[in-house]
Amino acid sequence: MLSLGKCFCGIGTKMSPNFTIGKSLLLRSKQLSITRQPSIHNTQMSSNLNLNVWKKSFSNIQKVETDPKYVGYWFLGCSGMVFVAVALGGITRLTESGLSMVSWKLLGEKLPTTQTQWLEEFNKYQQYPEFKMKNSSMTMEEFKWIWWMEYAHRTWGRCIGAAFLIPMTGFWLTRKFSRTTKIHSMICAVLLAGQGLMGWYMVKSGLEDRFDKPTDVPRVSQYRLASHLGLAFVLYSFLLTNSLRILLPVTVTGFVTKKFVGLAMAAKGLVFLTAMSGAFVAGLDAGLVYNSFPKMGDKWIPDDIMQIEPVLSNITENPTTVQFDHRILGISTVSILSALYVMSRKSKLPPRAKAAATALAAFSWCQMGLGISTLLTYVPVSLAAAHQSGSLTLLSLALWLVHELKTLPKI
Repeated sequence: MLSLGKCFCGIGTKMSPNFTIGKSLLLRSKQLSITRQPSIHNTQMSSNLNLNVWKKSFSNIQKVETDPKYVGYWFLGCSGMVFVAVALGGITRLTESGLSMVSWKLLGEKLPTTQTQWLEEFNKYQQYPEFKMKNSSMTMEEFKWIWWMEYAHRTWGRCIGAAFLIPMTGFWLTRKFSRTTKIHSMICAVLLAGQGLMGWYMVKSGLEDRFDKPTDVPRVSQYRLASHLGLAFVLYSFLLTNSLRILLPVTVTGFVTKKFVGLAMAAKGLVFLTAMSGAFVAGLDAGLVYNSFPKMGDKWIPDDIMQIEPVLSNITENPTTVQFDHRILGISTVSILSALYVMSRKSKLPPRAKAAATALAAFSWCQMGLGISTLLTYVPVSLAAAHQSGSLTLLSLALWLVHELKTLPKI
């Protein structure tokens, strides 16, 4: 037992260096494990970071919503149809055809096909002020002409409704719309419905028995006419702006001053306001009051410009004042658009924005020339219709310019 103990002790003594080596190996292994821990931790952090990056990238992809190009073409096509409706409505008004149809049905009026049906329509028309006070000698053929004009305008309006609402429903159900487009399409649908109702509300004002004086002329309310035209312009603007957003995205290759953007926005508003003043000119036949330019008669400011009481009523009810206001607004619009053109030449605008500013200024002069020609020639249908369509063309160019400026860096 003692020798065995000694042996064990000897072994223990002899093995002490090995024990020391084992100790060092153990220490080294611990050090290695310690040094490896940070790399494992870094790997976990790296993988977590990569995972977060992927999650963030995926979330960004989910948030980016784009519309197919054909949705943009659909918006563009509908805006073109509204443009045609505005032009057709202008011709209908200029030919005094708007009061020929004395009823309104949501899905459309029945088209007369026999002589008896035409007589029924003509007899209905004869019950209202326009025939009694103005067109008492009208023949059946003359009535058919104005009836067809109003029928074409109403039918085209219903075609716009179908061309917008049917595809809109399909795109919505198949999830082709981005969130922005969903909101804008709903706004357009409401405007479209309101436009149809406003059209009938306007016509109704010309059918009412409110023309008591011998000098009264049966016609629609200028307020309702301006509202009808204004809704058409707003609807057109929404449709065109959405088509530009989808089909003509802006590439940021320059910058623009805040002053230029502010002036462009003001110019767009002024184009719209001038067009609305033109609606009052049309509603009151104010284009036939003073057919000279630049003076009104032999004066810069005519004497009868404030003859109605209360004074503010002259702005919307006095034909002389209405024509004077339209002249001032038109000249102001041309001046601002010309200033925009000059500023665009000195700015670091992208080529498309410069092209829009140039086209806008150039067409404003054409539009003013059309207006003056219409005035001097006593408002012929062709020139007057071109002038009204020109106002919508001018608004289109203003919308294009604002679209090009929207995403540019402002300084």
